[in-house]
Amino acid sequence: MKTDKTKVKRIPKRGFYDKETVYKILDSDFICQIGFVYQGYPVVIPTIYGRKKDVLYFHGASVSRMLQTLEKGVSISVNVTKTNGLVLARSAFHHSLNYESVTIFGTATLVEKDSDKLEALRIISDQLIPERWEEVREPNQKELHITKVLQLKITEASAKIRDEGVHDDKQDYTLDVWAGIVPIKKVYGNLIPDVELKEGVAVSKSIKKLIHEKIYKAE
Repeated sequence: MKTDKTKVKRIPKRGFYDKETVYKILDSDFICQIGFVYQGYPVVIPTIYGRKKDVLYFHGASVSRMLQTLEKGVSISVNVTKTNGLVLARSAFHHSLNYESVTIFGTATLVEKDSDKLEALRIISDQLIPERWEEVREPNQKELHITKVLQLKITEASAKIRDEGVHDDKQDYTLDVWAGIVPIKKVYGNLIPDVELKEGVAVSKSIKKLIHEKIYKAE
């Protein structure tokens, strides 16, 4: 539902409030910005996340300032933004950006059971590279103990999308200045093996899919 907090006020036609749009944008990336108030001042911290259904998961060290604060139930704002193109106008004033963004409001809660923590960590891992979790060693008891996982139910959220061309003032269309869109795409580069990688260890299936089959959701 649209709320006072989620309502897009600047150019309302770019606002979207349906789950399909919100989830599609969330699933196209794996880094969010989390904003909260800590000891009276605002803090924004980037972190990796994972989504399953209507829940967002994020994790970190048990001693993390952010996680220790958020588990107390403080209000937070989460943003994910994907930039799709530079919109270059004839005038400096009308330059813009094509983008897709989601903003979520709410409070996070601690995931306490080890089995639930493992499942949440798998979801976060799959958000980065699908199927990688099955190829690596799972966290042991010590690692689970020093890791906190929080969950945020997505109940108050909105998306904002700009997917348009140049909007110049009428009199500027005669200027001898190139105008148009420069697309922005996220791509993966050549693999750089770890210096301690054992000889003969092949690139795993999940990475081959990520690089060669381009299954990364943002592509």
